[in-house]
Amino acid sequence: MLNLSRRRFVQMTAGATVLTAAPRIAMGQTYPTRPVTLVVFVPAGGFPDIAARLVGHSLSQRLGQAVVIENRPGAGGNMALQAVTGAAADGYTLLLSATPHAVNATLFEKANLNVARDIAPVAGIGSNALMMIVAPSMPVRTVPEFIAYAKANPGKVNLTSTGSGNLTHLAGEYFKMMAGIEMVHVPYRGAVDAHTGLAAGEVHVMFDGIGSAQPQVQAGRLRALAVTGATRWQALPNIPTVAESLPNYAVNGWLGVGAPKGTPAEIIDKLNKEINAVLAEPGIKARLSDLGSEPLHGSPAVFGKYVADDTDKWAKVIKAANISIQ
Repeated sequence: MLNLSRRRFVQMTAGATVLTAAPRIAMGQTYPTRPVTLVVFVPAGGFPDIAARLVGHSLSQRLGQAVVIENRPGAGGNMALQAVTGAAADGYTLLLSATPHAVNATLFEKANLNVARDIAPVAGIGSNALMMIVAPSMPVRTVPEFIAYAKANPGKVNLTSTGSGNLTHLAGEYFKMMAGIEMVHVPYRGAVDAHTGLAAGEVHVMFDGIGSAQPQVQAGRLRALAVTGATRWQALPNIPTVAESLPNYAVNGWLGVGAPKGTPAEIIDKLNKEINAVLAEPGIKARLSDLGSEPLHGSPAVFGKYVADDTDKWAKVIKAANISIQ
């Protein structure tokens, strides 16, 4: 009698487990049943928006539902982040997460928004190194020559960027820290103005996105010293990395997809699988490369660690350089 009761108990428990798992499996299989919104933190037309639309178009074909791009610029990316953290955790509202979100966790601490804490990682999209560029009038052609020049002219070298607290600024601050040099930060309102100031010799060095800087270098208006990735950029193999002269220096911007915390794992896994498949498409790879970006493949866990590590890295730089946004 006891054995029979135990057998019945095991059977009932197993049945309950199957019944509990069934809706979760079905959820992953049926999702999505309506359009998915991808919230983008910049206005239409910029690189992040172009990449989002590029990936979103192919992703919609794979999912069988439209991926609608919703541009929500503002507060350095925090408007978009806040919108997604407050959305339903059902997979129908996603965030185009990016380097600014990792930076803002420290830069805007009072906002109490942290992409590594508040957003479930789904998948990476792309990683893009920067290019260290100088005015043609600068008497340097290599990173060691630049460091030597800066040390011989303390406080007389101007670092420019497209705005205080963004990656073009932080990459320069990180370089200052690691090279042990002094530079004065002179921000401009955008890349066009920064390039003009650089070409005129008003400022001396900039760390800019490859897609933005390379046309200026090709035209002879600016000079490239190095790229900031851990390895040489595949499309520009003759340009060294900063790390070849300054070991362990590496700066990469990134884009990815995140979802509200609590989004079912089955939905996240399905999105991850389909986004990675999109990134493997030859046309997508080629277009991302044209934009200065390399596909960022991997599982949700791998992407989550990437975001967390980047958030910690920039927190240290921001605090050490005493950078604040009023």
